[in-house]
Amino acid sequence: MAGNPRARKVADRIKEVVAQRLDKGLRDPRLGFVTITDVQVTGDLQHASIFYTVLGTEQERTDTAAALTAATGMLRTEVGRNLNTRLTPSIEFILDGIPENAASIEALLREARERDAQTEAEAATAQYAGDPDPYVKPRDVDAELDELDDDELLDDDSDAAESPRR
Repeated sequence: MAGNPRARKVADRIKEVVAQRLDKGLRDPRLGFVTITDVQVTGDLQHASIFYTVLGTEQERTDTAAALTAATGMLRTEVGRNLNTRLTPSIEFILDGIPENAASIEALLREARERDAQTEAEAATAQYAGDPDPYVKPRDVDAELDELDDDELLDDDSDAAESPRR
């Protein structure tokens, strides 16, 4: 449908017509607060899928779905009167999952922010497990030699002289 501009225009017109008719009101007490979110039409303009959301509880959603199913014929007639096409497309109402998806994404983002804050708090008070600078430093041989006494140097030389070489 993305490549068919006529189908997009027909879908936009169907969305307007159905939204206006629902705004005028249907004589069905089961109908809740309905918002038409999108309409998709097949390339041959024979079928229209109307996506909607309902504000309210799960019971109100099921009641609204039943009311829209019951009013499908009347809404199709209304669409046929307002469309300039040879054939009126069949209509199907589909409950759109956008609010539930948005709520679950918001919950995941909130959890990620909480974990980030917890990690930052732990990092602020963290200490190194070993030395603060764990890297090996080059040896200063001259300083080590200055620290040794002359006696130690002599003892090391005498031990080396006494041990026989093989």
